[in-house]
Amino acid sequence: MPGLPLQTDAFVLLKRPPTDAFQGCQVFSAEHGALLVHQRLARKAAATSVALDLFDEVALRLESPNQGQSWFVLEARLLTRHPALGRSYETLRHASALATLVTRNPVHEESRAAVATLLRTALAAFAAGAPPEVVWFKSLYVFARDEGYPVKQEWLPSLAAGPRAEAERLLFTPLAELARGAADPSVPPLIAGLERYLRGHTEVLLD
Repeated sequence: MPGLPLQTDAFVLLKRPPTDAFQGCQVFSAEHGALLVHQRLARKAAATSVALDLFDEVALRLESPNQGQSWFVLEARLLTRHPALGRSYETLRHASALATLVTRNPVHEESRAAVATLLRTALAAFAAGAPPEVVWFKSLYVFARDEGYPVKQEWLPSLAAGPRAEAERLLFTPLAELARGAADPSVPPLIAGLERYLRGHTEVLLD
């Protein structure tokens, strides 16, 4: 019986150790959410396919032999790759934290498109050299907000006046308008506070 076919665009968020000539990857699709895909390893990629790499956005043609529990890559076409992203340890660390956030938390169907937009925006910002801790802070806030948690109504008002004003400046100012340069010492405490809130008041899994 032929396998179940699927065509979708997706982000590569996790690569598993290769086994039996296949590379396993966790990907996220705006239409279908999280998918486990397997791509046959080859010394040289076929002309119609590209080897999947972490943080790629790709167009996939897939087939499942088990009704969607796992998928095998028939064709992969690269849409966006960010080779500069891995050149900074801090950037890579925070980008990996975002990927882990999306892979560990089931995303509601109505939120999938927003999460795909968040991934596209955040990965581009990481790759362009935006302050990685600020990108992570904004991404974590947006993810929680889009999943329906009252971070604006509950977490922000719980902050003291000074930290709240700084959090609002960072969260509601476009990345392109935020100054670059040395790390901002106000950001790590805000990240820690938001992570504490999410651990204590939501079902968001951070690690």
